[in-house]
Amino acid sequence: MTSRRWFHHHINGQEAEQLLMDRGTNGSFLCRPSSSKKDFTLSVRRNDRVTHIKIQNNGEYYDLYGGEQFSTLSELIQYYMEHDLHEKNGELIELKYPMNSKDPTSERWFHGHMSGKDAENLLMDKGKNGNYLVRESIRTPGDYVLTIRSDDNVIHVMIRNVNEEYDVGGGKKFNTITELVDYYKQNPMVESKFGRVVHLKQPFNATKITASSIGDRVVELQKDANTVIQGKDGFWEEFEQLQQQECKHRYSRNIGLSAENKHKNRFKNIVPFDHTRVILLGESDYINASYIDGESEHEYIATQGCLEETIYDFWRMVYQENSRVILMVTREIEKGKSRCAKYWPDINCTIQYNNFHISNIEELETPHFIYRELKLINEEENEEEANSIYHYQYIGWPEHGIPSNVGSVIGILHDINLKQKYSNYPGPIIIHCSSGVGRTGAFIVIDILVKILQKQGMDCEIDIQKTVQHVRSQRPGMVQLEAQYKFIYLAIAHYVEMEHKLKQRAILPNDLNKKSNLPKRVDPCLDSSSNFYEKVENKYIHSQRKVKPLPAVNSNTDITPPVPERRPKPLVSTIYPFKQETVVNEEINENTPPPQIPTRKKVS
Repeated sequence: MTSRRWFHHHINGQEAEQLLMDRGTNGSFLCRPSSSKKDFTLSVRRNDRVTHIKIQNNGEYYDLYGGEQFSTLSELIQYYMEHDLHEKNGELIELKYPMNSKDPTSERWFHGHMSGKDAENLLMDKGKNGNYLVRESIRTPGDYVLTIRSDDNVIHVMIRNVNEEYDVGGGKKFNTITELVDYYKQNPMVESKFGRVVHLKQPFNATKITASSIGDRVVELQKDANTVIQGKDGFWEEFEQLQQQECKHRYSRNIGLSAENKHKNRFKNIVPFDHTRVILLGESDYINASYIDGESEHEYIATQGCLEETIYDFWRMVYQENSRVILMVTREIEKGKSRCAKYWPDINCTIQYNNFHISNIEELETPHFIYRELKLINEEENEEEANSIYHYQYIGWPEHGIPSNVGSVIGILHDINLKQKYSNYPGPIIIHCSSGVGRTGAFIVIDILVKILQKQGMDCEIDIQKTVQHVRSQRPGMVQLEAQYKFIYLAIAHYVEMEHKLKQRAILPNDLNKKSNLPKRVDPCLDSSSNFYEKVENKYIHSQRKVKPLPAVNSNTDITPPVPERRPKPLVSTIYPFKQETVVNEEINENTPPPQIPTRKKVS
């Protein structure tokens, strides 16, 4: 499990019920400390009531008083999210939607759910002496760990959370983790065994975040970065890290740089990698285009804007790959310069490029994009009907800057994915601007992230920087400018906010729902495409979310854990508290293997 925000450290059973009934829905759940010392309780909303399930913690493992045994609480929760849990009478209890608690801080040095080993590897591989981060304790739910790189070693300091106050094992207490970290930045800790001073010099900031908290992260990134260069914010810092890592992608680009193909590149320095380039069948096999993996392999093709001499190759690629959707993120002419040759005909006209005939049968213009339906015929094939090609030209992105309407970007991606979904065996979505890396890269990254959120929910963890690295490993220079990188954050924040409002509307009572001013679920854009939908209403199929009804349950809450087929692999991190406030015990080892787990029991 990549996040443990379902754990609520300081609420009782009555408060858990109130929270789940007020903010949750059927299948919402949370975990909290039990009234029994050391134990925990899993609280699950089921229709109009809440079921409480005791979790035993005997100091060696966690279980539901029978059934599978787990070395950590996270493993137990993850297991029962993936496997059925039943009452004694056979009624199903489903763990569907984690009811999240708020992160203890929005500071970027907070890395959330991370093992000690992963923290060590991260600081040793990418950090410097004096770098530090804070993460959740794996072994002690509700507590945290301050991990510091010092003298080429990594030290783990336990942060206890007692009655909403934080300390490192006694002595001075703090109301927030941020206050604690700020204090020890000014008052270094001392290592007990060797007397070495442990300095917190520079935070090692996380780029991985819980999607639902992206608004807070945007606020943090807009602050000045803690760097030697004044006036630079966190977006600059993250993008600069990307630029420095770009040199790692030293894949060959020999084909695109060859003398016979140089003239086919719009920009001499933007050439596809050999291992991801689109290879055309037949005569010349080169086109400046790259496959990009998303949820599936070769989900996208990123390519440059056509030159007059490459239009035929472009249509060869469209036909060969069976692509049905093209997203063009530029105008043909911008600031007096050609950005893309016009490769489609005017409305109600047909053009021919060798064996390909392209007809424009429909064209509609909105403030933010132009929609065209094209027909493609290959006269060398005896085809009964032409291929439908859906061409979207996004015109809301200025040459220098970012779109003023974030919702229009989310909206057009929604549209093209609907077209892709309801096409017959479609190939990759083709996306291009002028260079095929800047705006093109931003659109692809946004689409990848939105699909992750649609599949995993708003409480999953995303990493925008890592996603950009992912697409850059397949086409050099993707997401070209810092402004484009920042816009990705703004677009995802907008999408998360819209989904939150729609969810609020969905859980309102019917009578309130009718009077609500919250947006209706048509598509996730604001108002950029409303007129367009009215014009082409008969040409669109809008998806509706169907809610699967939960089975009826009775008041019997005796729990029967399932007999598991396998036991999840245990984590290896363990944490021990300190006895002194500012003294770090060198013998504390975050990665000490957990106690031996007893042989699992079968439920009678």
